[in-house]
Amino acid sequence: MTEEEEKGGESTLTVLLAGGVNLAIAILKLIAGIITGSGAMLSEAAHSVADTITEVLLLTALKRSERPADRIHPFGYGKERYFWSLLAAVSIFASGAMFALYEGFTTVFSENSEQESPLVGYIVLAVAFLLEGTSWLQAIKQVRTEAKADGRSFFGYLRTIDDPAPKTVLFEDSAALVGLVLAFAGIGLHQLTGSSVWDGVASILIGLLLACVAYLLGRTNRGLLIGRQADPRIVRGVRDHLAAAPEIEALVDLQTMLMGTDQVLVCARVDFDDALGAADVERACVRIAGELTDGFHDVTEVFIEPVPRTDPNLRATVLARYGDLRANPVEDYQ
Repeated sequence: MTEEEEKGGESTLTVLLAGGVNLAIAILKLIAGIITGSGAMLSEAAHSVADTITEVLLLTALKRSERPADRIHPFGYGKERYFWSLLAAVSIFASGAMFALYEGFTTVFSENSEQESPLVGYIVLAVAFLLEGTSWLQAIKQVRTEAKADGRSFFGYLRTIDDPAPKTVLFEDSAALVGLVLAFAGIGLHQLTGSSVWDGVASILIGLLLACVAYLLGRTNRGLLIGRQADPRIVRGVRDHLAAAPEIEALVDLQTMLMGTDQVLVCARVDFDDALGAADVERACVRIAGELTDGFHDVTEVFIEPVPRTDPNLRATVLARYGDLRANPVEDYQ
């Protein structure tokens, strides 16, 4: 089994586990919310429904992005993973955050309501915490394993990850655990003070939490959909390999883009030795492209364009992109 297949299988397991857990929790929270009349508990039920929808979208992303390239999509369907993951982030905001904020403000500004059977709420929250914790640990395990294999720190890997599935599950499960604590506090303060305002405040905080998570995930997938450059270490490695090729006198321009998880497109403009003939340049391009795809497992497509290094229009294009022709066109992600 290849590294990509192992990562894909791990992502599928993470998503399926999270989806099953969230569906069970959503049902429990809804029942508890109806029994107790707690706005925070109903908000948490909406939260779990949003998370369940998210897992369905992520599973769709994993399956559809694995389709092979065809005539209509010659570079494959890798970016479908980013599209469906972006929809997952939108679902967290639309079906989770908005309902929680609505429920919270309605509870705060309405007449005080009596709380019924708070013990049911506590039990459901405790069970939900255990189940969510199981899903959260699986997401943590996957990210740690992949970060170690990639030679990165945990948070460094999260910042540069090109597979949104484990990051989405980790973020939503972390938000779920925090949301459960907020719901517990809202129910507890309602019981202690007799005021339903605390229940409403907890709902509002849950809504704001979900909105923040949706924004962070949406920003990540936006960057991937637009076309983010490859891992800086890959870019540096490709640059050094091209610069070391005996047929190449100068690397004029280097562009990379993520075409999907573990799929990198490389476009290089190079100045070949003028003493080479056309056939020599053709053979060099084929050989160098093969070396790059063999040496960097993420590199799947390579385009090498022979250009004169002194062309003024090309120099202006590179200058506009990087700011300084002497600058290294390899930037860490912001």
